[in-house]
Amino acid sequence: MRTAGAVASAALLLPLVSASPSATAPRPSSEALQQDFAAAAAEYRVPQSVLLGVSYLQSRWDGHGGAASVTGGYGPMHLTDARTALAEAPHHSHGGEDPRGDDSRPTGRAARAAHELPEPARLPARLRTLERAAELSGLSPERLRTSAEANVRGGAALLADAQRRLGRPLSQRPEDWYGAVARFSGADDTATARTYADDVFDVIRTGQTRLTDSGQRIALAAHPAVDPDPSQAELLGLRTADASRTQCPRTVACEWIPAPYEEFGEGDYGNHDKADRPASQSVKYIIVHDTEGSWDTTVRLVQDPTYVSWQYTLRSSDGHVAQHVPLKDVAWHAGNWYVNSKSVGLEHEGFLVAPDAWYTEAMYRSSARLVRYLAKRYGIPLDRRHILGHDNVPGTTAATVRGMHTDPGPYWDWAHYFTLLGAPFTPTAGPRAAVVTIRPAYTRHQPLYTGCLKPGQACAPHGSGAVRLHTAPSADAPLVKDVGLRPGGEDSTVGVNDTGARASTGQQYAVAGREGDWTAIWYLGQKAWFHNPRTQPTAVPARGALITPREGATEVPVYGRAYPEASAYPAGVPVQAISPLPYRLLAGQRYVAGNRTRGEYLYATTFDTAAHAVVRGKEAYYEIQFGHRVAFVKASDVRLVNGPGGGR
Repeated sequence: MRTAGAVASAALLLPLVSASPSATAPRPSSEALQQDFAAAAAEYRVPQSVLLGVSYLQSRWDGHGGAASVTGGYGPMHLTDARTALAEAPHHSHGGEDPRGDDSRPTGRAARAAHELPEPARLPARLRTLERAAELSGLSPERLRTSAEANVRGGAALLADAQRRLGRPLSQRPEDWYGAVARFSGADDTATARTYADDVFDVIRTGQTRLTDSGQRIALAAHPAVDPDPSQAELLGLRTADASRTQCPRTVACEWIPAPYEEFGEGDYGNHDKADRPASQSVKYIIVHDTEGSWDTTVRLVQDPTYVSWQYTLRSSDGHVAQHVPLKDVAWHAGNWYVNSKSVGLEHEGFLVAPDAWYTEAMYRSSARLVRYLAKRYGIPLDRRHILGHDNVPGTTAATVRGMHTDPGPYWDWAHYFTLLGAPFTPTAGPRAAVVTIRPAYTRHQPLYTGCLKPGQACAPHGSGAVRLHTAPSADAPLVKDVGLRPGGEDSTVGVNDTGARASTGQQYAVAGREGDWTAIWYLGQKAWFHNPRTQPTAVPARGALITPREGATEVPVYGRAYPEASAYPAGVPVQAISPLPYRLLAGQRYVAGNRTRGEYLYATTFDTAAHAVVRGKEAYYEIQFGHRVAFVKASDVRLVNGPGGGR
């Protein structure tokens, strides 16, 4: 409906500058951080299990090389210093898509919503915990940001202070610290504080062991008998969030902050469309976005009728969820009307726009619980053909391909996310299978990206779930081309926003060849090679249905939406063009097939819903993993094939 240069619904994380020493610099031994937790726990009389449990929920004990999280949190304890991070971070987004993605309506008629960052002085306390930790510990803010040992001490000081402020003793019984843990979350409502504390104590009860991103071995022994009293959270005096109209699982704290459905000009309205899903249309996709705004800015924008919308926003610091649009209605978020009308959009908070920043474990867990709930509600398979990043949504026509957004980008940890979903990416076939699932080891897989801060400048090293694709089995070979992004035929680049030669964790592709430590896949109509050594594989063998052009066809067109044939449209509903993308699926090539679906179009161009209609055709389509983004091909143009590991 409208272009938003800095939309909270669709921005890619861009770099967060950090010239500071690493919070995870080389340490004397791989046990040093464990010893730091023990020392800090003893110094501030906090049970070590509580300190470790809180840190795990914040960062999984990682230091992230000294980079701040998307909400300005530093180190294993995620001490927030958004003032510093905000001052250092660039702030802009990529792409100029129309979030509604429907060319049956005029674009650009509504006022463009202004995007503002909060002044540092107006930042809430949850984004300034490092400042308080400095006061309590006597450690400098610089040390708290850059030293893992100091960061852990600062976190312990905050927990001890919270316990004292609640009038409770500095007990060595973990269950006595439930209220302090709830306070540490920074949540402003009781339900979120309790959900956060419940998660921490679940970690304490079950235990965890992990090798961190800096090579530190951390273990938290299981304490299954720990049974805290959740009523301690009532002593915090927090508000009660309105959850009356929310559609959320009981395992997340959810709040109703509605997006308006209003007219604001002649023939213009926003910021979503009324519908009756799933009775009117099935819901097939869940779209993962990241925001480019603070929590407060994001929820303010979604309440503007002249802006765009999405169903849910998730807060990074504590995993709190706000719902804005009822699930039966269609939000404007993905830049593709076909996908919008059949999807639910989830925005994940991040106003510091830094791809080398990181998300908290609290938000990953809340998001995974919400996705599991939605997937069960609508029968959506937990795979990467149905759980899409915004960067996997195709352009609608050749003209829109270059403007599509690229969030959440190569730094979203899809492997960890799907593990939390209960659907980890594991081998499902033998080593010579006809299909592979991309799955690099996120933490140690750190390909070079550029453009995070300045064009051509290298981004800070960071774990990534994406592999790079070359024209030959060599790191020196050019990257494969994307004629949709570069009609002139130029090579793809290693730019952080360039999706032209990138395959992401969980995506499945048909194998096109193998040579030494390299594997080739069919990708955007060409053979694309990625490094896949046996000792450190970046993909696992898989099974999947494959399609190829029908007998006698040398090539078939590829589409960005599965619209009905012209004869399916009733009188009064304009026929929507079935416009191919600038790609071709060539004879002999194979692609992994997803949904087989009949063409469908939701006609909704007026505020008055009386004229709205769902058009269904006879023409069937397959969704395929064609490049980094999914695409559609007509079932009549292709045939299903089986190969080793490639059967249904």
